[in-house]
Amino acid sequence: MQDRKITYQELTEPYYEAVVALGTLVHGNGYLDEKNIVEWAQKGQKNGVNSDFIALDGETLVGFRLCYSPGQWQTDQWCSPELWKSAQSQTAYFKCNTVDANYRGYGIGSRLLKLSIEALKKQGAKAGVSHLWRQSPGNSAVKYFSKCGGELVKDHPGKWHQDSLEGYDCPICSFNCHCVAAEMAIYF
Repeated sequence: MQDRKITYQELTEPYYEAVVALGTLVHGNGYLDEKNIVEWAQKGQKNGVNSDFIALDGETLVGFRLCYSPGQWQTDQWCSPELWKSAQSQTAYFKCNTVDANYRGYGIGSRLLKLSIEALKKQGAKAGVSHLWRQSPGNSAVKYFSKCGGELVKDHPGKWHQDSLEGYDCPICSFNCHCVAAEMAIYF
């Protein structure tokens, strides 16, 4: 990895298939598919600015970051806007950050997050929230997000349970997920 040069660019349609493949490999079957990648990518577009980015090693996709632009997503029972330090209308959602296992630990996820934050600022965001997977190996998801400035808002046990009953194959719990989601925010 040391001698390879990772390049970054905005996510565009020709990379959707590779994003779905990497997302399935990392997050499990049923998390990302051909239909929701289109929907999710559209939510990252606002005022002519794209907040979704990919990382490439040559022509190979090795990471991606998907975001929902401020005002282009709805909170649900797993969100706590009353605890946020930002107005809901100025808060983006960090939907997904994924890096191939062979490329972790080299700052790719952090770089993707920084690129998205810069784009989200141009869209009018003052913050971004996310739900991090507490059961990630070594709690790496929460550790990474905290290192990037993320603050814990609230833990949500069972956030992905209904998804698992509808076909999401959690890498730990299979089709009966009871993993905990850490709702976290980064303010900018």
